[in-house]
Amino acid sequence: MSAHNYVPSSKLGKWFNDRLPLLSLSSHIREYPTPKNLNYWWTFGGILTFCLVAQIVTGVILAMHYVAQADLAFESVEHIMRDVNYGWLIRYFHANGSSMFFLAVYIHIFRSMYYGSHKSPREVIWIIGMIIYFLMMMTAFMGYVLPWGQMSFWAATVITNLFSAVPLVGESITNWLWGGFAVGNPTLTRFYSLHYLLPFLIFGLVILHIWALHVPGNNNPIGIELKKPSKDTVPFHPYIVIKDLFALLIFLILFAFFVFYSPNLLGHPDNYIEANPMVTPNHIVPEWYLLPFYAILRSVPDKLFGVIAMFASVFVLVILPWLDTSKVKSAIFRPLYKQFYWILVLDVLILGYMGAMPAEGTYLLIARVATTYYFVHFLVILPVLGYKEKTLPVPLNITEPVLGGSPNPDMVKKKELYD
Repeated sequence: MSAHNYVPSSKLGKWFNDRLPLLSLSSHIREYPTPKNLNYWWTFGGILTFCLVAQIVTGVILAMHYVAQADLAFESVEHIMRDVNYGWLIRYFHANGSSMFFLAVYIHIFRSMYYGSHKSPREVIWIIGMIIYFLMMMTAFMGYVLPWGQMSFWAATVITNLFSAVPLVGESITNWLWGGFAVGNPTLTRFYSLHYLLPFLIFGLVILHIWALHVPGNNNPIGIELKKPSKDTVPFHPYIVIKDLFALLIFLILFAFFVFYSPNLLGHPDNYIEANPMVTPNHIVPEWYLLPFYAILRSVPDKLFGVIAMFASVFVLVILPWLDTSKVKSAIFRPLYKQFYWILVLDVLILGYMGAMPAEGTYLLIARVATTYYFVHFLVILPVLGYKEKTLPVPLNITEPVLGGSPNPDMVKKKELYD
């Protein structure tokens, strides 16, 4: 019986389902047809859902004890760590959870780029995902400010001051963000309010993201649309659920290592010093997951153009479905694209490392080269590759690579024309 025609067996269930069809929705999710060739890279959607829920739950508990007041914020964090029952565990889970969240989201994004999940008919899914990613960065940055340590204070000062580069209204926007003429108590209060609010907005967008996914259905490693769902799919439960739970277990082992053995490894030691407006740290850096964009910002000599480049580096991801002009989705059948893909991965890692280094000398030169390649990759290489690349024959269905059979004849003819 299909999920859409699901009828509860009990009278109470029928009565409830007629008025609020949650039972039909539950049945739809259980029986949702999923491509049977999905690999473990597809499990990060479930991992990300867990991370978001965990961040919201631990964040709400921390908000019960945190004091969003400049004179008391740092002490309230120490109070959570020392005096609140298991406060240290909740805070370390929340702080390291943001890093694990971004680690999972970067894998999720790059998996989508590798297998072409951003392409038609899934452009809306990709755009919603990019909006979620941007809101995640905003939320994480505001959370980084809340402990009110040295790095928190000066990161807030540097990043918010970037808006002053906007012509005409820049100074007004900066003063509005600060709530005055410098980072202070109003800034902290505003960041705390937004940091608490945005995760719930993200949660709503995640529901929309999943809803949008259920319209065209999942992509798959082969990158072809399913022609025979009855043969090429399996129910979401129990097959995909078990795989997701196993992947989540492995992910939680890594998560637990950071929480229990190296809780401060991904942080900055200066943030254990209370904020002091009179003492500037030698080197101001954001969290590791924002470093590539920080490197792009600093690699441009002009302040305004640096801000534009930083936001443009996110915007090119939003319009990626239209920049990648190839009709073939999966990198498995795009040998040249695969090489440029791994160059991009290396480039982003280099940008991340350069973001953690001082913006001077060789570091600055490498950051500028990496920034240039980042934009060239998306704005030049991808559009040209779609027209010039010689792709491999694509199978007719997802079972063909496993069971064998003749490749798609249309793709063979196309390849012969290129040759």
